[in-house]
Amino acid sequence: MVVYRLPAGLSLLNPPSRCPKCHHRLKAHDNVPVLGWLWLKGKCRYCRTAIAARYPLVEFLTGALFLGAFLQFGLTLETVAAWLLLSWLLALSFIDLDTLTLPNELTQTGLVIGLMAQGLLLSPLGGVPATLEAVMGGVIGAVLGLWLFEGVGLIASLVMGQVAMGGGDGKLAALLGAWLGWQGVLLSGFLACALGAFIGGGAISLGLLSRRDPIPFGPFLAMGAMIALFWGDALIGLYIQFFFPWAQG
Repeated sequence: MVVYRLPAGLSLLNPPSRCPKCHHRLKAHDNVPVLGWLWLKGKCRYCRTAIAARYPLVEFLTGALFLGAFLQFGLTLETVAAWLLLSWLLALSFIDLDTLTLPNELTQTGLVIGLMAQGLLLSPLGGVPATLEAVMGGVIGAVLGLWLFEGVGLIASLVMGQVAMGGGDGKLAALLGAWLGWQGVLLSGFLACALGAFIGGGAISLGLLSRRDPIPFGPFLAMGAMIALFWGDALIGLYIQFFFPWAQG
């Protein structure tokens, strides 16, 4: 719903869920994630217009990631924070795939919520000093993410002679820094570049894309952030162990 309505400038609250073709309001049982689409056999109950398979795909991905976060973090406030971040990343990824844009409404609110989560969800038991430290870590991560990707985009644009990275990518990196801290945003950026080079290079070599075709980078940043969220500490630990064994305590 967010992926469809936000770029179109539609309200996220009104009207309630309805068929985009006949505008008939959907019943509650039509809105059951994944199962509703299967029950309806992929068609509107009223006008029989086909319902895109991406609806149950997004619902399935959301459920799988939410379950993964619960299994990873358990019945904790960290799980709630992970659910919020994953929701933002999924919406931004699909919007970027559709429109090659990352709406400020999501990147900016996601950044603010990330800083709030640092203080209210991720460090509620450490008192004021721990809360301030967590929030400052998020601020530093956000600034680093923004500056890093703005700088990379500028250099790449000068080298390529065309715009290489949209302004929304830096804002998404700032969001990730607010949630994951400076180490997390660096890891996310590295993974995103590696995934983008591998997938984009493969698409170009197969003739699916040309070197001048725009490739949305937001989904790669989101995938990098998800990997960092679930396995970031382990990956950073392996990196330190391999390259800086003398720094281990």
